[in-house]
Amino acid sequence: MFPADLHQKIKESAIIAVLVIDDAANAVPLARALLRGGIGAMELTLRTDAALDSLRAIRDEVPEMLAGIGTILTTDQVDEVVAAKAAFGVAPGLNRRVVEHAKDKGLPFGPGIVTPSDIEQGIELGCRTLKYFPAETAGGLKHLKNMAAPYQHIGIDFIPLGGLNANNMSDYLASPLISAIGGSWIASRDLIAAHNWDQIEANARQARENANAARA
Repeated sequence: MFPADLHQKIKESAIIAVLVIDDAANAVPLARALLRGGIGAMELTLRTDAALDSLRAIRDEVPEMLAGIGTILTTDQVDEVVAAKAAFGVAPGLNRRVVEHAKDKGLPFGPGIVTPSDIEQGIELGCRTLKYFPAETAGGLKHLKNMAAPYQHIGIDFIPLGGLNANNMSDYLASPLISAIGGSWIASRDLIAAHNWDQIEANARQARENANAARA
């Protein structure tokens, strides 16, 4: 469900900053700080009322940022996300109705998986890029490699999220199974609320350096 050009952009980005924004006024300076640090893709989670307004602000003022929406749990949210013109959508789990509705609406969508049965449901629904969540507590990269082995010939890949950080992200990105990693540590909710754009930029720059080294 990810068009080839979007999939390529995600692979090239290697890192998707995962964000919880409480005030849409923070969206634009946050996006600019991430870009200065070398991160050009983000997932704005639907955990606050500010997410969609944040997306609209970023699309208007920072169009070079690849901005998607996460924590999509209902078909109504799919409609809202499409109306706000998100570049893509993801979810923590695999809800068939939500995936099918996203497909009908033309929203590139990556459902969450953590078992082989999840992977097979995703494949059946036409998904080839899947969110691996929660990655570290589910068994990490070792679990993913074993779980994905029977399906690699189909051409699937994964975006792991959950427990990733500056210390373990390189191991994931060195694997051909991984299109990109999701990172919530880069711009934590507290850093955003404190307007600590310098620290967010520094975290982004360190993550970019790690990613470049891992993919070299």
